Amino acid sequence: MVHKKILILNGPNLNLLGTREPEIYGHQTFEQFLEILTEKFKDSLDIAYFQSNEEGALINKLHEVGFSYDGIIFNAGGYTHTSIALGDAVAAIKTPVIEVHISNVHAREAFRGHSYLSPNCKGIIVGFGLRGYELALNSFQ
Repeated sequence: MVHKKILILNGPNLNLLGTREPEIYGHQTFEQFLEILTEKFKDSLDIAYFQSNEEGALINKLHEVGFSYDGIIFNAGGYTHTSIALGDAVAAIKTPVIEVHISNVHAREAFRGHSYLSPNCKGIIVGFGLRGYELALNSFQ
């Protein structure tokens, strides 16, 4: 079976999952969750992971894999609502991108209701906790 190559790309502050605002984001680190995902999808997907708190590094990673991978799952964190440059980077690549947010951004502060990524994404998953990443991975099988 040919495995599809998928990148999970996380933006600022997502390296603090498990300790940052656990009432919103839960107690599990992303690395712990990634082990579960990798095992669950081992027969169909090759999952790569990259996290950065720096906007330029996220843009560079999109450019690096955006013409060769089969899919990207992107949680840009706070940059979702502020970065025209990340929205442009998603628009510039050929690989389909699914935007994911752990919390329901529409039930939080008003500024979180706007995304510069969404118009250029294949789909958006919000509010299902870490399970949103699994839902996105299912869409690439």
